[in-house]
Amino acid sequence: MQTIWKGAISFGLVNVPVKMYTATEDNDISMRMLHKEYNVPIQYHRTCPKCEEDVSWSDIVKGYEYEPGHFVTFDKKELEALADEKSREIRIVDFVHLEEIDPIYFQKTYYLAPDETGSHAYNLLVSALEKSEKIGIANVTIRSKSSLAAIRVIDGVLSMVTMWYAEEIRPKEQVPNLPKQQKADKRELDMALMLIDQLTGSFEPDKYEDDYRERLLDAIDDKVEGKEVKVAPEEKKTNVIDLMDALQQSLKQMKSNLGQEEDEGESEKKSAGRKTKRSTKSRSGSASGSEARSSSKSKAKSPSKKKPEGTGPAKRRSKAAAKKTGS
Repeated sequence: MQTIWKGAISFGLVNVPVKMYTATEDNDISMRMLHKEYNVPIQYHRTCPKCEEDVSWSDIVKGYEYEPGHFVTFDKKELEALADEKSREIRIVDFVHLEEIDPIYFQKTYYLAPDETGSHAYNLLVSALEKSEKIGIANVTIRSKSSLAAIRVIDGVLSMVTMWYAEEIRPKEQVPNLPKQQKADKRELDMALMLIDQLTGSFEPDKYEDDYRERLLDAIDDKVEGKEVKVAPEEKKTNVIDLMDALQQSLKQMKSNLGQEEDEGESEKKSAGRKTKRSTKSRSGSASGSEARSSSKSKAKSPSKKKPEGTGPAKRRSKAAAKKTGS
C-alpha cells in the first residue's frame, strides 16, 4: 500500500503519529473516449478562451466566482497558509457509540498505521477504544478539504472514516413526491414481515458479486478474440399492480425456491443412498458367490472314500505349501 497522508491523532495531550492508507479500491472497468471514425483516444487541452492558447499548470491559479464573471483568486501558497498546522492533525473532539451515527454520514474509509515512533501510543488507543466500545469523532483536513471523521478499530487496526457535516446532508423535505405517512394495512404488513423473515440471514459480504462487471469483462474478452457479443435476454418481469398480489407472489416464489433446494438435497441423499446400497449389495453378492464357489469346489474335490497317505499329487502340493509357508 502507498502512504497517502502522514500526521498524528490527538486526544487531550496525547499524540499518536500515524500514516494513512486507502482501505477500499474502485474495481470499475475504465474505458477511454475515442473518436468513433478512427478509434483514436480523444485529447483534452487546458485552453484559455481569450487568447486561444494552451495553458501550463504553472500559469493556473484557483478562483472563487462571487458574481457571474467576477473572481477572487488564490495561489497555492495562500491556500497552504490558510490550512495551518492543523492540516496534519486528526483531532478527536468527542467519543460516542457507533450505533448513534446514521450511515448517511459516512464517506470513505482509510487504514491508519503507526509511524516509526508511535507504536506504543497507537496500541494504547486501540486498546482503549476496544475496551470502551466507543469511537472517536474528529476534525481532519486532507488535501485542502476539511471533514468530520470517525476513528474506530477494525480487526485490531485503527481506521478513519471521513464523514459529512450535518449542513451537508440534504433535508428529506427536498425529496419530491414523498407519500404521506399512513397506517399500513394489517394483512399487507403481515405478508411483508413474512417476506422479510424469509429473506433474513447473516451478512456475508463474499456472497455478493458485481454481475455487471463480470458480464462486461466477458464481453471485452469476446471482442478481443473477435467473437460476437451475445447477451442473454432478461427474464420478463410480471407487471403486478396490486400490492397484496405482489406480496403473495413473492412469498410463493420464495417457498418454491426453498422447495427446489430441499428436493435437490433430498435427491442427492437418495442418490448417494442407492449408490451405497448397490455397492454393499455388490460386495455381499460377490462374497456369497465366492463362498458358494468355494463350497462347490470343496465338494467336488472331496473323495467318497479316504485314500491312504502317499506321495501322490495332493500330498506333494500339501508339502510344497507347507514349505512355502515355512519359508
